[in-house]
Amino acid sequence: IIYSSSLLRKEFGNMRPDSEDRCPFVEDSFSRFLSQSNIYGLCQAGEQGLLAATLKGKVACFRYQDYQQRIRPVAKEVQFTYIPVDAEIVSIDAFTKSHPNRGLVVGITFIKDSGDKATPFLNIYCDYEPGSEFNMESIAQSCLNLELQFTPFQLYHTEVQCEDGGSETVFLLSGHDQRIHLYKENASLHQFEEQPVEHLFPELLDLPSNVLWMDVLCIPGGQRLSAYGCQNGCVGLALVKQAGPEILQRWQIEQDCPVSSVLLFPLLSHHGPPHTLTQQDVETCGMSRPMCVADSNLYDAVVCALIIDCDFDGEKEILLGTYGQELLCYKFCPPIGGAAGHFQMVWRRSFKSPLLSIIYLDLTGDGLKELAVLTLKGLHVLQHSLSNTTDLVLQRLATRVSKIQPLTCQDAEEKLL
Repeated sequence: IIYSSSLLRKEFGNMRPDSEDRCPFVEDSFSRFLSQSNIYGLCQAGEQGLLAATLKGKVACFRYQDYQQRIRPVAKEVQFTYIPVDAEIVSIDAFTKSHPNRGLVVGITFIKDSGDKATPFLNIYCDYEPGSEFNMESIAQSCLNLELQFTPFQLYHTEVQCEDGGSETVFLLSGHDQRIHLYKENASLHQFEEQPVEHLFPELLDLPSNVLWMDVLCIPGGQRLSAYGCQNGCVGLALVKQAGPEILQRWQIEQDCPVSSVLLFPLLSHHGPPHTLTQQDVETCGMSRPMCVADSNLYDAVVCALIIDCDFDGEKEILLGTYGQELLCYKFCPPIGGAAGHFQMVWRRSFKSPLLSIIYLDLTGDGLKELAVLTLKGLHVLQHSLSNTTDLVLQRLATRVSKIQPLTCQDAEEKLL
């Protein structure tokens, strides 16, 4: 589990001069917004699309399209119904329905200013007409408008197990009422309804403060880990048996400032080296053995975080986006001898405005993912350096070829017979 807090630090420096040269990404495009967004304003929409929302009630769909035999980035405003022109969008999220259902679902929370009263809403968009389930223009016109009795924060989706052994995706929405609200689809009525969160997520009851960020991770054995970070600095974690569901164990730790991001992740892939991270495994140790990421306090508040394998070595790296306009990359260094394992910064990249959100997805459809970075000014799309990627592919092909034993003429004849 990784969590970042919003305590501001102004201690710049202590960085290798070549760290920015080590960044494996190069900028491919930048889309400027007319108004700023926030930490909840970017989400993936389908396999190759993004939705970015601004505080002034505008939502842009970003994707790459084939134009004159070239793949070009296109940012197009989508007119989602029942969002007033004076509305302030708070959060946006989207997911593709779990199999065997079809369709893209988009959720948008906003606050409508009616002069003497500000009214919050949750709009859920989903088109049930065959052939239109993934058409963004059609989806934007099919709206379920829900008035809220609380100020919304993060809108988040996750899968839950059904009684028939399948799975279903639901929305979780945190609010200023110190609660998490659950929205689940009623298949017979073709609409989403709010249901008591304790029916599916008992670990999200009796919260210590307003939740600013949450994350859920399914793990083997029919279990899941649920984590949340609060406005008062509390970080909560629970191990849950999904059948029931039943809380098996829960932990809590206190920080001295709001928690802006919480992520659960397996640090090492199955294809990586044989060393393990048992000392930091929250499934067995909870949060009793934290590890501070060195120098992560030197670049202003950490606003967003992401876990990806950006150098294709089978090991996960931690990306941190800061309000100090820096993207930081950390790699885990396993313990050697008596020394403990630690995270080391391997590169950083500067931007011209504070970072708000980061997503890693294949926008171009070529099998190589891009890094989307939302800042106060707009959306940056970074691609892997093609020269470095080409060198890596050729190197690995050469390694595989060298491991293939050449056949003698006699061996070849025997195989043919």
